[in-house]
Amino acid sequence: MTTSTIDARLLAEMFFAGAANLEANKEWINELNVFPVPDGDTGTNMTLTIKSAVNEVSALGNLDSMKDICKAMSSGSLRGARGNSGVILSQLIRGFGKVAKSETVLTIPVLAEAFDRAVETAYKAVMKPKEGTILTVAKGAALKSRELADAGEENLELFLGAVLEEAEKVLAHTPELLPVLKEAGVVDSGGQGLVQVMKGAYDRFLGKEIDYSALLEKEEAKAEAEPENEAPEAEALRFIYKMRMTVLMSKKPSSRDQKEYLEFLKSLGDRVKCAMEGDILHVKVQTNDPGLIIQRSQKFGELGEVRLINLKEAETAAKNPAPAKSESKPAEAAKEKEKPEEPKAAPQPRKDVGFITVSVGEGIKEIFKGLGVDYVISGGQTMNPSTDDVLKAIESVNADVIFVLPNNKNIIMAANQAASLTKDKKVVVVPTTTVPQGITAVINYMPDLDAEANKANMFEEIGTVHSAEITYAVRDTEIGGIAIHEGDIMGIGDEGILTTGSSVEDVTFESLKKIVEDDTEIISIYYGESVAEEDAEKLRSRAAEAFPSCDVELQYGGQPIYFYILSAE
Repeated sequence: MTTSTIDARLLAEMFFAGAANLEANKEWINELNVFPVPDGDTGTNMTLTIKSAVNEVSALGNLDSMKDICKAMSSGSLRGARGNSGVILSQLIRGFGKVAKSETVLTIPVLAEAFDRAVETAYKAVMKPKEGTILTVAKGAALKSRELADAGEENLELFLGAVLEEAEKVLAHTPELLPVLKEAGVVDSGGQGLVQVMKGAYDRFLGKEIDYSALLEKEEAKAEAEPENEAPEAEALRFIYKMRMTVLMSKKPSSRDQKEYLEFLKSLGDRVKCAMEGDILHVKVQTNDPGLIIQRSQKFGELGEVRLINLKEAETAAKNPAPAKSESKPAEAAKEKEKPEEPKAAPQPRKDVGFITVSVGEGIKEIFKGLGVDYVISGGQTMNPSTDDVLKAIESVNADVIFVLPNNKNIIMAANQAASLTKDKKVVVVPTTTVPQGITAVINYMPDLDAEANKANMFEEIGTVHSAEITYAVRDTEIGGIAIHEGDIMGIGDEGILTTGSSVEDVTFESLKKIVEDDTEIISIYYGESVAEEDAEKLRSRAAEAFPSCDVELQYGGQPIYFYILSAE
């Protein structure tokens, strides 16, 4: 026998069940993506988004407060949102919670209003809403819920079942609204993700046992305690400093402050340990930014002991041990003790303007750093960073105005969401969709212009950049009349597929020919981690011969999955 209302605990369990069903089907949803590229797709992004919310709800412990649950669902999904579909899902959850949080139980009229608000909130978050997507599926479900509520439907089981059925019908119709879906023979992946969440939630409402225990990850369980004397692996030396610090706390921080501080430490390093002993906070972390950590830690009180060990120096010393020395004499030992301590890293001074960009590949990261970018978020097509990743970067850059360059069309919405959640700094998102556009945007920053004028100038300049990415297909499909087979090499331009073939060099060269125009002056070629330098140089020579009026630059990008990233401007 089903209930006629949904209380707070049941809502939480339905939410958990929806997330579990989404995760169970994420790979299938990934395969619905039109472009057959080997990246982190819709199913993955939506799953990571909703899992962030699940973890925040589960952290409440007590699931009896509708207000607390809705708040946790909203904040968790907003901060954890990845990719466009993940951001839209987070806005649907946020809109739903705006209505539901004021209720003790959810009835059909309340649910209809909550569904209406969810769709309204999601549509407002998208600059140019497109029908045939997750938005259309959500709108169809909301319209059905309103129709049933206005008709006086009182059976909640029938109501939820009919709403789910309507969502499935609208999903099946999405190929008629988006020709690219019809050509590829798939429904919208984001819409399918939403339907899977609704299915899981409905199953839990019907009383089915859903195992969602794997979703309820506690933050402290993510990193197990490590032996104190464990030597860092070679890969871990991407973090130069081993840092130990104590803070004499003026007052005990709240659980929320503790959690945010822990996340801050994790965003800046690895092997994080943080514990309170009375009024003393003990911190251990491997990082490249000890100054930022010191600055943030001073919010809790005065610094006690700060120790920094340069791990690169320690590694060199271990590989090249010094000759054995005779035992020190007492006087010499006394002098050793009198040696001054290593200087403590000073906090970064506040500045007017800072830059954050998103990229993957050591070479590309170094290029951005060389151009003066303050913070490079690791991510891109292969793994879209979350809203929280962008927020942490914003918090780490000590500047009044911060320009964010997403460098991927699937990251722009998360960047905009992070900007809207930032209160103490002006955040300007320049909608760059490729790495070459991001590089061009940074180069064209004008110190004598204000933030909005610079955004307009950067936006104008990135419009002169034509880009292409060379990768391989992971499945058979057809796009724009081009038949693509698994394993084919693809050249993907700003507007879609440029060409396909079996040779990386030939596809790259043909793609280059399609993005170079009569007025092109500079061609930039960034080769990936799987490309040999001699092969990249061969391509550069071929391009220089074919386009004698252009300067052809070759740089190591180090990006995975994409053999080459090309730029013509």
